[in-house]
Amino acid sequence: MDTSKVWFVTGASQGLGLYLVKKLLDSGYRVAAGSRRVSVLKDAVGLIDSNRFLPLALDLGNPDCIEDSVRETMAAFGRIDVLVNNAGYGMAGVLEETSDQDIRAILDVNLFAAMVMTKRVLPVFRAQGSGYILNIGSVAGFVGAPGWSVYSATKAGLAAFTEVLALDLAEFGIRVTVVEPAGFRTGFLTEGSLALTESKLEGYEAVKNARERYLAMNGRQPGDPERAAEIFIDCAERPDPPLHLFLGADAYERASRKLATMTAELENWKPVTISADYTKESITQ
Repeated sequence: MDTSKVWFVTGASQGLGLYLVKKLLDSGYRVAAGSRRVSVLKDAVGLIDSNRFLPLALDLGNPDCIEDSVRETMAAFGRIDVLVNNAGYGMAGVLEETSDQDIRAILDVNLFAAMVMTKRVLPVFRAQGSGYILNIGSVAGFVGAPGWSVYSATKAGLAAFTEVLALDLAEFGIRVTVVEPAGFRTGFLTEGSLALTESKLEGYEAVKNARERYLAMNGRQPGDPERAAEIFIDCAERPDPPLHLFLGADAYERASRKLATMTAELENWKPVTISADYTKESITQ
C-alpha cells in the first residue's frame, strides 16, 4: 500500500465515513476529514496527530467552505490522491407527505454537494495527472424499495454522475467508482442519519410495511463496515477499480434480479423500441 497518499473524506464523523477514516489512520495514510461537527469528529476518531490527520469543519452547503477545505488540505499535505464523497443521509416516507423543502435539502446533501466537492478537487487531480474519486451511493439508487423514492433518486443521480465523470476524466488518469452498498451495521437507520415520516394517509401499505421491516433491521444489518473500509482502500490501490461496486450479498442479489428483469423487458419491447426510428424507406422518400 502507498501510505503516502492523501485521502479526503466527507461525512467523516459517523457511518462508513468514520470507519474509513479510522482504518486509513491505522494503516498509516494521511487523512483530511470533513464534518459539520468537527468536535464530534475529533472525539470519534480519537487521534490527535497533525502530521497525518486534518479534521475540517465542512459545511457542504457552502461553496466557499468547500474551497477553503481543499486549500487547507493542500497547505497541510501538498496533494490529494483520493476523494471520498460520503456525506449523506436517508429519507423514507410517502412522497405526498414529504415537503418540497425536505426534498431539496436531501438533494443538496446527497447529490449536489458531491458534485461541488468533486468540482473543487478536480483541478488538483488534473495538475497531478492522477486521482481517484469514490462516490458512496446505495443499491437503492439501482433497485428501489417502497417509501424510498426521494432517497433513491439522489443515489441514482449520483451513479449517473459517476458514470459520465469516468468518461470525462479517463484522459487525465483520474479513476472513478460509485459504491452501492446494501445494509451495513452503521447508524444509518438511526434518527441522526434517517429522515423518517410515518404516513397518516390511508393505503400506501407497501410503504408502511417496508418502514417496519427497515426499522427492525437496525443493528442487525449483515454488512460489516470495517470490511467495507478495507475494500475502499483496496480499490484505491488498484489500477483498474470498478466503475460500479455493489457491496453485500443483498445488494448483489437485488442488482442481479433487476438486471435480469430489465434484460427481459428490453428484449420483449425491442420491436416497439426500434419502431420509433425513421425507416429506410421514409428517409429515401
